[in-house]
Amino acid sequence: MSERALRVAVLGCGTVGTEVVRLLTEQAGDLTARTGARLEVVGIAVRDTTVPRADVVDTRLLTTDASGLVRDADLVIELMGGIEPARSLVLEAIEAGAGVVTANKALLAAHGPELYEAAEERGVDLYFEAAVAGAVPVVRGVRESFAGDHVRRVVGIVNGTTNFILDEMTSRGVGFGEALADAQALGYAEADPTADIDGHDAAAKIAILASLAFHTRVSIDDVPVEGIRYVTAADVEAATRGHHVIKLLAIAERRTTADGDGISVRVHPALLPLEHPLAAVHGAYNAVVVDTEAAGRLMFYGQGAGGAPTASAVLGDVVAAGRNRVSGGRGPAESRYAELPLLGGDEVTTQFQLRLEVADVPGVLAEIAGTFGEKGLSIMTVTQEQVHAADGAAVLVVVTHRASEAALAATADAVARIPSVKRVLAVTRVEDV
Repeated sequence: MSERALRVAVLGCGTVGTEVVRLLTEQAGDLTARTGARLEVVGIAVRDTTVPRADVVDTRLLTTDASGLVRDADLVIELMGGIEPARSLVLEAIEAGAGVVTANKALLAAHGPELYEAAEERGVDLYFEAAVAGAVPVVRGVRESFAGDHVRRVVGIVNGTTNFILDEMTSRGVGFGEALADAQALGYAEADPTADIDGHDAAAKIAILASLAFHTRVSIDDVPVEGIRYVTAADVEAATRGHHVIKLLAIAERRTTADGDGISVRVHPALLPLEHPLAAVHGAYNAVVVDTEAAGRLMFYGQGAGGAPTASAVLGDVVAAGRNRVSGGRGPAESRYAELPLLGGDEVTTQFQLRLEVADVPGVLAEIAGTFGEKGLSIMTVTQEQVHAADGAAVLVVVTHRASEAALAATADAVARIPSVKRVLAVTRVEDV
């Protein structure tokens, strides 16, 4: 066995960082055999060395000098999160010739191109499997396994917090607030859950996957986002009656327009029929379905968060980067040759469901249908959901054929002004099987 050692610097020692240090220590023999060199942790950068740590962390390795640490490492594992100082430290590590493994989706979604270019110029690795869907190996699958195929569509549940909340609302019939409180009590949601429930975490992840799948640079700023904050118990109950579930979906797909191919990337709640593979993803799990031309449809499923699952993905990247370091090889570099244009909302069509509270009087359906026709929106089905005898109102559920976001918005606005329409209860996208 080689006695060569690779100096490993760990930036951050939170839940994931602690698990990474534990695995590096407890599985040292196996990791040496798999890497071809001993992985020697030379330091762990933290903000405060006096904070109590788990027993697996050797406090003698703790330091607040992250900059000095990365300049003296062969491999740097960045688990700090956020943009700064993570960005500066990763760039500093790359400039010093270290391979980098990161789980920082926010950093990659905002500054990926800068980091990729720096790594390419310096000839070092940048791995980031754990940045998307935790232990689920979707980054490696999209970037490497489909390198000889054409990806048509990537759609996934990539945020465990929102999936847990929506699953609780579906299975227990509770409202959004109660489901969120449960998620926080169980540690699935942060005290400030904004990034999760407003869809920003999912947007960062789908930006990364879209960049890999379509060989085109996509940043988080390119992703229209709608979260689950305004999904109500009534919306979920209505979905159940219609044999659907509501999921927060992250979608990236290649579309052909009159001007050629482009890509659409977006995050929003959507109705899924029960037979869709993502409809059966429960709790805080993640799943991503990838449609390709040659391989067909494949699904990646597993734990998308948590210390141990995320650390597993990190260590997989560490072994890969370490092997490359030993052999003198390189991992995959950024691929952006396609440079496909990003399509706007008026260029992408989706089915929509509108739930309308209307006066239960003759002619109301004809009036609504006429308004849809005037706006050029085609109705696929109309059903009456329930009748409220006390106030003489009924709930109509209208499902459209595929339409653009702009056409839908104009139609919903016009329908809301019809005198016999009391309220537009909800407008929800419908995803195909």
